[in-house]
Amino acid sequence: MRIEALITDLSSGDDERAEAAAQALASLGAAALPALGALLSDPDEDSRWWAVRALAESQAEGAGKLLVPALGDPSPAVRQAALLGIRLHPQPGTIPLLAALLGDADSLCAAMAADALVGIGADAVPALLEVMESGAQPARLEAARALAEIGDPRAIPALFKALDDDSALIEYWASQGLEKMGVGMAFFKP
Repeated sequence: MRIEALITDLSSGDDERAEAAAQALASLGAAALPALGALLSDPDEDSRWWAVRALAESQAEGAGKLLVPALGDPSPAVRQAALLGIRLHPQPGTIPLLAALLGDADSLCAAMAADALVGIGADAVPALLEVMESGAQPARLEAARALAEIGDPRAIPALFKALDDDSALIEYWASQGLEKMGVGMAFFKP
């Protein structure tokens, strides 16, 4: 009965009640997952957002997997909350979805997808390199930023190529990534 009452609070429209319920549901662990999972298909955007918020907070095994379908939610706010949750709980299995979200129409979603890929790290490099090669410019920008932050040597050829890009921002991130890896720097002995 306690879970039902917390779900009611989570969907109440009162942010203070919903936040308290999200934290309480997260602390219940796996017991709350079925109810939160069911709420992800609620027609009300606010209810879906709060369900994602609670799942992102949860340390229960399986909570992260429930966030994955929310990456395709029609609401940018729900996608953003899911992306934050995935960033906090990196899942290599989400790499293809995250790479696709680099081109999201919502620029914050695109940036958060890049952040989630950075959180995954080296496993995300091949997908990011593919976006650098064939993605649209906004997606390529986020891929360049993610590659720069990851700092994996496999990205060196793509980042060198990006130094001649039409986008000053892509050039900037390529330069930052190469500098982070020490590429092109000369060290002299005194």
